Amino acid sequence: MLEYLCSVQQINFRNLGVIAFSEAWQLQEALLAEIADRKKAGISPAEPVHHFLLCQHPPVFTLGKSGKENHLLASAEILKKKGIEFFRINRGGDITFHGPEQWVGYPILDLDFFYHDIHRYMRSLEEVIIQTLADFNLKAGRIEGQTGVWIDENHPYKAKKICAFGVRCSRWVTMHGFALNVNTDLNYFHMIVPCGIQDKQVTSMEKELGCTLNMKDVELSICQNFEKVFDAKLLMTENVNSSR
Repeated sequence: MLEYLCSVQQINFRNLGVIAFSEAWQLQEALLAEIADRKKAGISPAEPVHHFLLCQHPPVFTLGKSGKENHLLASAEILKKKGIEFFRINRGGDITFHGPEQWVGYPILDLDFFYHDIHRYMRSLEEVIIQTLADFNLKAGRIEGQTGVWIDENHPYKAKKICAFGVRCSRWVTMHGFALNVNTDLNYFHMIVPCGIQDKQVTSMEKELGCTLNMKDVELSICQNFEKVFDAKLLMTENVNSSR
């Protein structure tokens, strides 16, 4: 393992395209279980096995295990009418929205080969997005005590969240991850109290830049910055889809 800790980690990357949230969730659970079961059995891999899934979802609200149900402001009837799914899930954090034109990233990483520090892991995920936004001339940052990446983060009354985060970690294997609003329809966020924060707004890259972005360009930037921040190499695997 010491050899792995001193080397660049290789991570299997898949762009899942537009995929139902439940299907992506099941895939994450299966990948995490495979790694965790191997570790529980004391089986040392020939080399580390990590995964990074990137996708978009049809409209869905997800509520984390620490979230409050009253932060979903729409009734079940309205959700059904608008074709929006709702799931209570096993990540940290409160309620958020996933939908088209939003890049959702799911790293399934064995932190035994990185570091045993969830706080550092979360800050690293945020850094990936901060650097990605900088590639598009968007200055973003953090707000102390609040997970996420923000525009105008130093202005309490102007701060807007552009990327939400929520993870689960089992036997030091991660799942769930981030949701970056690219050309996302922000009207969906009016139906929830995003991340349980009532006094802050939500924004997108499209809104901040005043133009629609090419999703593939943003994907490439995310991948490049993920490699840089995590000192890793992404290996393209099956189901890699190109976006407009």
